[in-house]
Amino acid sequence: MKYVVTWNERSQGSPIEYENAQKRILEVFTQWKTPDNFKIEMFVIRVGDWGGYMLLDCDEPLAVHKFCSMLPAFTFEARPVVPVMDAVRVELEAIAFRDGLKAK
Repeated sequence: MKYVVTWNERSQGSPIEYENAQKRILEVFTQWKTPDNFKIEMFVIRVGDWGGYMLLDCDEPLAVHKFCSMLPAFTFEARPVVPVMDAVRVELEAIAFRDGLKAK
């Protein structure tokens, strides 16, 4: 399953709390190793902001959840996604089904 993971910085409070959170985030992240079951296609940070995006393929939802739980200074959102052409195909199938129903 493909996921788009987004993250945004949580409100920390004072400037020193932000600085301490940034240090801790980098301390944790620099020791993180990409899990073998993650196939990362894109991993980017928004310029001038504390957040970013990851497009990954992983068949274990708990591995994605574990990643999203690693840095509590951020809010994470992991959305399963499908290729556009696959979505269009099943939407056309759904429309055909719906159009083929007999009126009651």
